[in-house]
Amino acid sequence: MKKVLKVLGIVLAVVVLAVAGLASYLKFALPDVGPAPDLKVELTPERVKHGEYLTRHVLACVHCHSKQDVNLFTAPIAPGHLGSGGEVFPREAGFPGTFISANLTPVNLGEWTDGEIYRAITTGVNRHGRTMFPMMPYAKYGQMDPEDVKSVVAYLRSLKPAGEKTAPSEPDFPFSLIMNTIPKKAEPMKRPDPSDTLAYGKYLVTIAACYDCHTPVNERQENLPGQDYAGGRGFGLRTGGMVYSANISPDPETGIGKWSKAQFIARFKAYADSTAKPYAIKRNEFNTMMSWYEYAKMTEQDLGAIYTYLRTVKPQAHNVEKFKPGGEVVAAK
Repeated sequence: MKKVLKVLGIVLAVVVLAVAGLASYLKFALPDVGPAPDLKVELTPERVKHGEYLTRHVLACVHCHSKQDVNLFTAPIAPGHLGSGGEVFPREAGFPGTFISANLTPVNLGEWTDGEIYRAITTGVNRHGRTMFPMMPYAKYGQMDPEDVKSVVAYLRSLKPAGEKTAPSEPDFPFSLIMNTIPKKAEPMKRPDPSDTLAYGKYLVTIAACYDCHTPVNERQENLPGQDYAGGRGFGLRTGGMVYSANISPDPETGIGKWSKAQFIARFKAYADSTAKPYAIKRNEFNTMMSWYEYAKMTEQDLGAIYTYLRTVKPQAHNVEKFKPGGEVVAAK
């Protein structure tokens, strides 16, 4: 009996050491994406302008990284808070912890090198070597043409100071360890010539991370295989209820299969009209996570290229109920 207990004790000790070793590896050895590159981005007017276009109207970075007025349609950026960060993505909305978007102005990034900003965008690892929450689609940003990434850096450098440094995010265990396995080294591609409409559209759809929001996920927030662009991913609203992303596959009945290119472009450009203003949202009333007023400023050429590419993806027959009211207001803590 003593021998059996001794063997069990040894086995238990080995298991404990193995678990401890794995936990230590996940916590201290990862993420492993290499050092930040040694670079200095030239802040030319052309680069800053291109960076603003990408950052605001294609990647929509500043929509999440600014204080928002959630009581207005599309939750537009609150005046004076461009890039200030501080938006909270809480446990109550289904996130594995409480995550806070970082300040992108000199209040925070003034301490960062250009290379550190570049690495954060393309790998999801901040200047302190810590993993950022993958709601920021850094796996997609890591596929951007390096020149486009540099333009984003240039634009962020041009922002005026706003807000304060934000509190650190608080991922729950064990996600706090698991998330360290997500970052990987960037795999950039060259931006196709816009004359190659299909390839250029695929590039824009990729870096805009359309897939991430418009593909349904399971309870572990993993994309459901075989349902690319089928819509139905849910997002909790702080004014109450859940909103679900649209089916943007070319299915003729439940997606955009019957839309013409002109109709697709017009859907965006409707929000570029000077008379189109965000309107007040009541509790448990439909709102959207789509920052229409930012995306509306994409060029018609780019929107047309996106449409061209989306017409080539696999049609997904998936009828999405876009909004479900009810429940308590999603809290921001």
